[in-house]
Amino acid sequence: MGNGQILLLWDVDHTLIENAGVSKEIYARAFEHLTGRAPAASIQTDGRTDFEIVGNLLRANGENPDGFARQVITEALVTAMKEKYDDLRRRGSVLPGAREALSAVLLDNSIHQSVLTGNIAPNGRAKLAALGLDQFIDFEIGGFGSDDIDRPKLVGYAQRRAGEKYGVEFELKSTVLIGDTTRDIRAAKNGGAQAIGVATGIDSADVLRTEGADAVFDDLRDTEAVIAAVRKLAGRS
Repeated sequence: MGNGQILLLWDVDHTLIENAGVSKEIYARAFEHLTGRAPAASIQTDGRTDFEIVGNLLRANGENPDGFARQVITEALVTAMKEKYDDLRRRGSVLPGAREALSAVLLDNSIHQSVLTGNIAPNGRAKLAALGLDQFIDFEIGGFGSDDIDRPKLVGYAQRRAGEKYGVEFELKSTVLIGDTTRDIRAAKNGGAQAIGVATGIDSADVLRTEGADAVFDDLRDTEAVIAAVRKLAGRS
């Protein structure tokens, strides 16, 4: 058990930040680095891991993903992120209430907050740094798209890392994931965490609730309510 300690995992895109289309541009740029040409066909990206997205993008544009080593794809994604970093700073934004919620969590020493994101680790960190949110996150205990292509498995990575760092076991009751898509909710449910949905992405509050979210908010502006929901789900109401 977590001995009263909570592992809080935030999704990044459309939960904490609005990337204003820069994420899709990063994938397109990575595709160019891999193939030498721009992609003609586009794909869905929300709630998916980076390697899944790049694989789907390659496949949709007539390329065999198996022909590209994971390290090569990683390098292409990192390079593309660096090239689009200033665009994200200019065009992206912090979603309403996100900074306040992250700040409030820091006041509770029993809540350890990190991210559970489909982004590979360096890109997830870069996105939050571009918009000034990286200071709130313990990146040593997160789950990232660079860990596994299967999003639910990222929960276990985060739990193990947090457990090793803090010397306690984080399991279902002491792990809470906050995200904006049905894929976030499924990642929590299938990965061993409780789920809070925030309807700031493509999925409505009703859709997130139907998917099985334990609590749902329209956005993060009610800081006290969000933190109270985290504590309640972890048995610390």
